[in-house]
Amino acid sequence: MIVPETLRWLEGRADGAAWLERLPGLVDEVLGLWALVPVGGAMAGNVSYVLPVARGGEPMVLKLQFPHEECAHEAAALACWNGDGAVRLLGHDPERHALLLEACRPGTLLADAGLADPLGVFTALLPRLWKPVGAPFRPLVEEARGWASSLEPDWANAGRPCERRLVDLAIGRIGDLVASEPEQVLLHQDLHGHNVLAAEREPWLAIDPKPLRGERAFALAPIVRSFELGHARDAVRYRLDRLAAELGVDRERARGWTIAQTMAWSFDSTYAAYHHDTVRWLADS
Repeated sequence: MIVPETLRWLEGRADGAAWLERLPGLVDEVLGLWALVPVGGAMAGNVSYVLPVARGGEPMVLKLQFPHEECAHEAAALACWNGDGAVRLLGHDPERHALLLEACRPGTLLADAGLADPLGVFTALLPRLWKPVGAPFRPLVEEARGWASSLEPDWANAGRPCERRLVDLAIGRIGDLVASEPEQVLLHQDLHGHNVLAAEREPWLAIDPKPLRGERAFALAPIVRSFELGHARDAVRYRLDRLAAELGVDRERARGWTIAQTMAWSFDSTYAAYHHDTVRWLADS
């Protein structure tokens, strides 16, 4: 079995290397468990091994997750959505961190579709994904407090790649935002142009949720910073203004959450420079 290059970073950590060593056996076990036949090579995934498969001639997708906090309740999120705006969950083996998913065909990424209005896709999908939920999903405010405590050391460990004021801004916004908790809905905290696929059952379906529960305004963050939709001050502010208006969420809270999560996710990202630009453009908007 060939391990995709996108998973090679796991070789640098002990638990990741151990999981990669187990991976061929896990794949064989799950293929047998669910009577699946591979129908193509592994697809790119940064924290999961994703393989096109079939059962009885029906195309499906097998996803084996490297165990980590962000993916802990992905199966629960997909089950909650039950195909409403998101890919369907067809099977789940929690012991092996394996998910069997509906295949999206043709599977074109929204980021690559060349649509005149990709924001229209997001504004149609998001209200369908905002289901009222409680446990087991991790609260957004709890996650955000963790970001606040780690931002400064993460910035220092990364070699101080941006000005300190951006770190302080994010910490301040988190403090303001977690002081109140307007609602509890299911959140897809990584909904961007590479996590929405063209499908046959519906024109577009969301994948890879990394779920949390909290307020709707947070869900705008990954879209606002989606540089594949245009990386410029005006483009970022346009996405924020339009999404907040059309989805009826508080613009300032959406701005604050975008600053907070974008900074928190920036220091171990290949796209750190893009993320820091986004925060600068939002800092005075």
